Amino acid sequence: MLLKSILSTAALAVSLCADNASAKHGPFAQKARDSLSRRAAQYPKAAPQNATGDFRFLTKDTKPYRVNSLPDVPFDIGEMYSGLVPIEEGDDSRGLFFVFQPKLGAPVDEITIWLNGGPGCSSLEGFFQENGRFLWQPGTFAPVENPYAWVNLTNVLWVEQPVGTGFSIGKPTATTQEETAADFVKFFKNFQDIFGIKNFTIYVTGESYAGRYVPYISAAMLDQKDKEYYDVKGALMYDPCIGQHDYVQQEAVAVPFVQQNANFFNFNASFMAQIEDLHQTCGFKDFIDEYLTFPPAGIQPQKSFNSMNNGPCDVANLITDAAYVSNSCFDVYEINLMCPLAWDVLAMPTAFDYLPKGARVYFDRPDVKRAMHAPANVTWSGCSQESVFVGTGGPEDEGETSANPIEHVLPQVIESTNRVLVSNADYDMIIITNGTLLSIQNMTWNGLLGFQSAPVTPINIDLPDLTWGPVFEHNGRAMQDGQGIMGVQHYERGLMWAETYQSGHMQPQYQPRVAYRHLQWVLGRVEKL
Repeated sequence: MLLKSILSTAALAVSLCADNASAKHGPFAQKARDSLSRRAAQYPKAAPQNATGDFRFLTKDTKPYRVNSLPDVPFDIGEMYSGLVPIEEGDDSRGLFFVFQPKLGAPVDEITIWLNGGPGCSSLEGFFQENGRFLWQPGTFAPVENPYAWVNLTNVLWVEQPVGTGFSIGKPTATTQEETAADFVKFFKNFQDIFGIKNFTIYVTGESYAGRYVPYISAAMLDQKDKEYYDVKGALMYDPCIGQHDYVQQEAVAVPFVQQNANFFNFNASFMAQIEDLHQTCGFKDFIDEYLTFPPAGIQPQKSFNSMNNGPCDVANLITDAAYVSNSCFDVYEINLMCPLAWDVLAMPTAFDYLPKGARVYFDRPDVKRAMHAPANVTWSGCSQESVFVGTGGPEDEGETSANPIEHVLPQVIESTNRVLVSNADYDMIIITNGTLLSIQNMTWNGLLGFQSAPVTPINIDLPDLTWGPVFEHNGRAMQDGQGIMGVQHYERGLMWAETYQSGHMQPQYQPRVAYRHLQWVLGRVEKL
C-alpha cells in the first residue's frame, strides 16, 4: 500500500469464486478431478510440520512467541511465531511486531523478509492477503489455504515497521530511511538471537513504498560486513517507489497509461483530447520520448512536481477524478476494479469507510491479539493514522528526506548480490509500469546507465492452477495447467525486470503464481522467469 493520503479501495477487490455446476456434476467431472489430483501432486503440499516432524525453531526462548491457533482460521497452522521484539536490547519501549513462519517440508538456512509500504502500512496485510500460508481475501466468507504461499519455498518473516506501524510500539522519531533502516538492523539481530538464527542467507522483499525500505535496509545490512547476521543475497520489490514518484512514476506516464487501457476508463473524445494536449504542453511527451529509450539517452533532469503549484499539469489527479464518473468504485491501485466494493476483514483504507454492522477489524479483535501476543492497548489499523516520519519536506510529504533509492542504495544492493528483481503490474496507476522503467533508465549500476536493450522476453507461467476447484480437460490437456504468457522479463548486470500482466498493485494477491515464480528466481531456484 502506498500513500495513506490517497485513499485506496484496492484491498477491497471481490474474490470471484463462481460455482461451475457442470464442473461438479457434468460428464467430465471424474476426468476433471483426476486432472486436479495430478496437478496437485506436482506442487508443494502444505503441511503443519517440517520433514522431521519437529518444530525447528521452538525453544524456551521462542515458546512465548509461539502461535497455537488463530481465531476463525480452521486449519492446523503448524509452526508459527509472532510478537514484539525490542529494537534496543533491554528497552521494551520501542519494538517491532513480527510474524514468522518456517518453510514447509525440508528446512533451509535462509530467511525472506516481507515489508508492506505506506509509509506506515502493516505487513500483516501481506501475511493475511498476499503471500502467507492462508488468506482471508476481501469479500470471502472465511480464510482459505494458499497453494502459492511463500513458506513453500523459504522461511518468511513479516515485520510491521517502522515504529508507529501496526502493533509496533514507540514514538516515531525518524526523519530518514537511514534511521529506520538502522532500527530494523538492530531489531533483526535481536530476532535472530532469540530464534537461534545465524549464518542464514537473507532476502529482503516488499512492495510499494517498501521500494524505499527494501534497498535502504538491505544496504544497511551489507554495511555491517557481518555474514553471521547479515548475509544479504538478494532483494525483490513490487511496484516500488524508487525514483521521482510524483513526476516520473505518475504524471509523465499517466496519459499513455490511459491510452493503453482505454476500455477501463471509458473517457469521451473531448476529455481524451484535453489530457493528450496537456501531455504535450506540460512537457511529458518530450520527456518520455527522450528518456524512455534503450540504451538510455543520458541522465534525466530533476523534475520537481507539486499538485498545487503544477495544478493544470496534474493529469494523474485529473484522470482519477474523471474515472469516478463512470466507475464510482475506481481504484488507482487496481484500475480493473468495479462495484460493488466488498468488506475487507483488515479494513484497509478506503474512500467509503465501510464497516458492516457487527463487523470487527480482524487484527484489532481482543481474541486475535491474545493469540498473536500483540499489545492489547494498541488499536491496530491497516495504515497508521499518524506519520511514521517526523519533519517536513520529504517524499510524499511524510517528512522522510532520504535520497531516492536509484541514486545510491539500490545500485549498491544490485552490485553486492547480482540478484535483485524489480517488478511492476500493468493495472497499477499509483506506480505506473513505464514510470518504473524510466526510473531504472536513470540508475547507474555495475558500470552502466540503465538497461542497454529493451525488455522483450516473455514470462511463461507453467505452474498449475490449484486455487479453486476442478478444471476441465480438453483433448487430454488440463485447461488451466498453466497461465501462459503473463509478462515480460529482462536481466542485465544483476537486475531482473519483470512486467506483470493482469495485476494490480499488490502482485502476490492478484497474481500469486507469477509472484511465486519471481521468488523462485530471487532465491536462486530458477534462472529465468
